[in-house]
Amino acid sequence: MRILQPPDWVRPKGYSNGIAARGETIYVAGQVGWNGEERFEHEGLVEQAGQALKNIVQILEQAKARPEHLVRLTWYISDAQEYLTNQKALGAVYRKVIGAHFPAMSVIEVKGFIEDGANLEIEAIAVVPD
Repeated sequence: MRILQPPDWVRPKGYSNGIAARGETIYVAGQVGWNGEERFEHEGLVEQAGQALKNIVQILEQAKARPEHLVRLTWYISDAQEYLTNQKALGAVYRKVIGAHFPAMSVIEVKGFIEDGANLEIEAIAVVPD
């Protein structure tokens, strides 16, 4: 895996501008912040983000992949202001679950989610090296 960062650009905080990787590609459907029984244990954005990230890690484990194999995360959130207000706490939860690995990421505010009670949904792509 190789980080793609133009030399004259400011280094982004908390994500990478691009990643090049070879190997088995794993696509993880959008994960909301519910548990394996499809129940929300928490209402808050930070707690749901932590659960969604844990769900992603559990799915990756099925392919013998780890968080450091993530090359892309797309976050869909319902409230941009809530996301911005909680960035420090979200960063702490992210590092607790994923570690100090920062794939290419996007955050998009959306109108709502299919699952009642969801505050966010996170899609993931990982590449396990050959």
